[in-house]
Amino acid sequence: MIMLKPIIEIKDLSAGYDGKPVLHDVNLTIYEHDFLGIIGPNGGGKTTLIKCILGLLKPYSGEIIYLENKNRNRTGLSVGYLPQYSTIDRKFPISVEEVILSGLNVQKSLISRFSKEHRDKVKAVITRMGLEGLEKRAIGQLSGGQLQRALLGRAIVSDPSVVILDEPSTYIDKQFEARLYKLLAEINKECAIVLVSHDIGTVLQQVKTIACVNETLDYHPTSEVSGEWLEKNFHCPIELLGHGSLPHRILADHVHTHHKDGDDSEHNCCCGH
Repeated sequence: MIMLKPIIEIKDLSAGYDGKPVLHDVNLTIYEHDFLGIIGPNGGGKTTLIKCILGLLKPYSGEIIYLENKNRNRTGLSVGYLPQYSTIDRKFPISVEEVILSGLNVQKSLISRFSKEHRDKVKAVITRMGLEGLEKRAIGQLSGGQLQRALLGRAIVSDPSVVILDEPSTYIDKQFEARLYKLLAEINKECAIVLVSHDIGTVLQQVKTIACVNETLDYHPTSEVSGEWLEKNFHCPIELLGHGSLPHRILADHVHTHHKDGDDSEHNCCCGH
């Protein structure tokens, strides 16, 4: 059995906003070439954890250790990031080529120009993403699937050690979703992937390992998880449905009382449709 090297270690992490904790006692190790799915109910802390890993949010306590750096001339781990679709300003005047080039900003000084090597790398990524002929097209003129491919190209163009994707299948059709996961399987041969999603059924079919984030984190070393494990971590009832030869787990519709900071409020927390 090949022992994979850890590239990120998270130890006893607690984090939140304005002094109010969202996450506590989070421990997680991400290994090279892992394909980690992060699931959990809305408000459970998935995005907060990603912000901490990306260095966008300083934890209240604990530490995040970056253990490998493929780009030895730089400090810190090389991380590619595909943000949530809803955070993208599609009116911003930037082309497909410029979006992907921006993923190389960390590899040049602020005042220097992109080199021929940089532009050749972007050209190769555009071809890999199936975006030939769209290089000069503004992102506002792209379909949802084309924009996702451009953003994925931006995330991988710097040859990162890990790529983090936050809800990548939102706003894209099922046909492109299949193509997206095929691309991710190819990229996973080169680097680790962390996929954040509320779509449990899709995640379990694609990833190698799974973590449920719901205020704290429960890790499962394979994607073969039981309905009981999901129910325990979501604190919600789970249904297990069969679609063809692939199992598809979903959370049943339900309403329950959520207690937090002394506030009782009813909410639906169903996922995976």
